[in-house]
Amino acid sequence: MKKAWSLSNDKAMINFSINYCDTEEKVLESEAFLSVLRHFFKKASQSKDKHYNLLKNYVKDFDDAEEYLILLAKLLTILSSKEISEHFRAYMDVYEKRNEFNSLVEDVYTYWRNLERYGMIYETKGPKGIGQSSFLDSKMNFDNLILSMYRKITANLIMETPSVYRQVPAGTNVGLVLKDTVWPIPEGYESLTDIPFIKDLYIETPFITYPKRNKRDGFFEEVKTNPMPSLGINPNHFFCYPMWVGDLLTFVFGHRDFMTHIISLSNLFQMAKETEIAGRKPDLMLIFGANEPDMKAANGYYIDSENEIVLGFVSHHEDHDYFGYMKKMTLTLHNILQMRRGYLPIHGAMVHIKTQDGSCANVVIMGDSGAGKSESIEAFRSLAEDYISDMTVVFDDMGTFRYLNDENRLVGVGTEIGAFVRLDDLDAGYAFKQLDRSIFMNPDKINARLITPIATYEEIIKGYNIDMFLYANNYDRIDENESSIHLFDSKKEAKEVFTAGKRMAKGTTTEEGLTTSYFANPFGPYQCKERCSELIDQYFDILYDKKIYVGEIRTQLGIKGFERKGAEKAALDLFEMMKKLNLK
Repeated sequence: MKKAWSLSNDKAMINFSINYCDTEEKVLESEAFLSVLRHFFKKASQSKDKHYNLLKNYVKDFDDAEEYLILLAKLLTILSSKEISEHFRAYMDVYEKRNEFNSLVEDVYTYWRNLERYGMIYETKGPKGIGQSSFLDSKMNFDNLILSMYRKITANLIMETPSVYRQVPAGTNVGLVLKDTVWPIPEGYESLTDIPFIKDLYIETPFITYPKRNKRDGFFEEVKTNPMPSLGINPNHFFCYPMWVGDLLTFVFGHRDFMTHIISLSNLFQMAKETEIAGRKPDLMLIFGANEPDMKAANGYYIDSENEIVLGFVSHHEDHDYFGYMKKMTLTLHNILQMRRGYLPIHGAMVHIKTQDGSCANVVIMGDSGAGKSESIEAFRSLAEDYISDMTVVFDDMGTFRYLNDENRLVGVGTEIGAFVRLDDLDAGYAFKQLDRSIFMNPDKINARLITPIATYEEIIKGYNIDMFLYANNYDRIDENESSIHLFDSKKEAKEVFTAGKRMAKGTTTEEGLTTSYFANPFGPYQCKERCSELIDQYFDILYDKKIYVGEIRTQLGIKGFERKGAEKAALDLFEMMKKLNLK
């Protein structure tokens, strides 16, 4: 972003490298402040609200309302409303109508705070901006300046000092350090040359966002020609988040209108360091928000064999304003490349559990969205105090099985350092315990989501032996005295259940009722069934040759009334099975 200021799609971006406001006067005279007022008054004039009716008495043309309020704000930083009314004819009614004007100030302030607010610098110091070394201090000073200016204006306006002060984040939600990074750009990808990379992030948590969608729909399909020439990328509107998806270097190029999702990646995937990406070509690339906003909702992926890159693209469309599209497309690209390398993608969760009675196991639970993967982990967590001495999450949503020939080991390797989970599936108090480090998405709606870090990068990629591989069955009802854990008698039966991928849809996608998905994984295996089928045969042979326990865990999550207690019973039955099998 080369401009000093941008406001688009409820996302305000301030380029501190070009112009940094360190005084009240600079703030009130800035392009940013004028722009915020214009957007606010545009809505006021359309609805003819109380603020419109107040100001139309003092301006000939409502288009002049911004200038009228800017001058009033400047005066209120040094004078009281009574003094202003006595000395400035244009504002003679301000003192008498101070409560109405205060309501206007409060609503402008609320409008500003309801925007997603990003402050950023480039590593190269600008003539009027700030350098990287002082960025964090400058961001904090700017945030405090906005809050103190608001307090001064309201105190001078109503001529009262509040008794309660709330330290709300009034300046920026997020700070970014951007850098022009040199990397070997393949021929045909030159449109990505001038897109800045995100080098450092500072997030004011909890970061609460309101994307326009809260569900994902459909499948990502392969295209046979490279889409790069037709993607219409404006480098001034894009940012690159470099990250590790498991052990694959990934560049996500996102449009500024989807900045929410770009920032949210930091709670889910390990950011790649500058030294790790310099001069290196990525394994995966995702272009998110390509084309103009009026283009149709298109997405897909292309296997660029010549450059050894798997490329994904998601168009700029309101229907794609959901983090699930960015996350799942990224994991689809990951899974496609890992299958080409001989690894089996697992849509599920893997945990290393040590119980208080001495049992220990590495358990993998596989299932499609809503089958009970994350819910089972949450049940383990809620029962930890009474049953578990230690628990490590290796992966929460997607991982791979890898057979290490040299060591004769079958291991599970993760992809993510965080979890993207439904608030409804968490213990009532857990979300609040994680409040200070989480990103919330549409917390007031169905399928509300939380993204929170849960593991270190070193833990998820080191590879854990597999002791038990269970399919998450959320659709079968079981008796109270029946175990939730059922081990399959034969490899044939196991492969049939895992490959069928049955589950009762729970509202995480647009699907309803009892559905099926090939190998419970529409993110790679569905697209590459022939290759995945070969790997399933290969890895189930290894599972049974190594006498690893294979079965199903009946979570009953899709059965009304069992949404929580079904997962808790399944967790307790799993602990009992670990003890029975003498897993150490």
